[in-house]
Amino acid sequence: MNIIQIFQKFPTQESCIKHLEQKRWGDKPICVYCDSTNTNSLVKELRHHCNGCRKSFSVTVGTIFHHTHIPLQKWFLLISLMQNAKKGLSACQAARDIEMNRPTVWRMMHRIRKAMGRDNNLLSGIIEMDETYVGGKPRKENKKDDDDENNTGNPRGRGTKKTAVVGMVERRGNVKAQSVSKNELNFIDFLKMIRKNINVAESLLVTDEYKAYNRMSKIVPHYRVNHTKEYVKGDIHTNTIESFWAILKRGIMGQFHWVSKKHLNAYIDEFCYRYNARNIDSSIVFGMTIDNMLKS
Repeated sequence: MNIIQIFQKFPTQESCIKHLEQKRWGDKPICVYCDSTNTNSLVKELRHHCNGCRKSFSVTVGTIFHHTHIPLQKWFLLISLMQNAKKGLSACQAARDIEMNRPTVWRMMHRIRKAMGRDNNLLSGIIEMDETYVGGKPRKENKKDDDDENNTGNPRGRGTKKTAVVGMVERRGNVKAQSVSKNELNFIDFLKMIRKNINVAESLLVTDEYKAYNRMSKIVPHYRVNHTKEYVKGDIHTNTIESFWAILKRGIMGQFHWVSKKHLNAYIDEFCYRYNARNIDSSIVFGMTIDNMLKS
């Protein structure tokens, strides 16, 4: 759903409220405090009164929208802008687009990212797993200098000061990723991630030659590609997860420029959410996001 459709479908606060009520309750409002259906509508206040517990409530109570004083149309516009920005949307740009101040928009965006992070489905099939490093300053343009063993100012790989991110992706399917500490780049922690995110009974794991993957074949069928010799060997490759890393890094460097370690996982969730919804109609994705935001 794009911003033109948002303006057409939700022109007023009342139309936004009615949409949320339909999504949350259907045709009959339910008290958010006692679950009673014995309620009356307070039309002018856009609220409801419960005849059971004698409390009034709105559809936003107990949701991510709770206590917001911002028109819901602005929220809907921001959701649309975020879900349609493949490489992400900066708070500065979003603030200009919906005519609000940046700190408020930044907080709104993090509430939306919270809704985007709710995915408990397990991955299955051919799963590529890999780790990358995010943040810090870009490498020098001179690759020869960058690869020099004496260049200790901006080292590559696991020697870098950047934040480690581990990801898993289904071939032609969904992706999951999270930031981790350098101490968690080992077999035990990788095993925990696999058991949490992958259906090992219905999966085949593909990785590179990193030593933390050495014993994975005891848990799940496991193939490895040696990147010092080749990058693809039939169906054995990690090109899919590498493509996702490219989108993530271009977004963080090109749109956000810098992301703190504290909030990095929220941004990663946003990129995973968009990637997983890439083949779904934007109107359906908008509805999925609203559903997640209405969950307590």
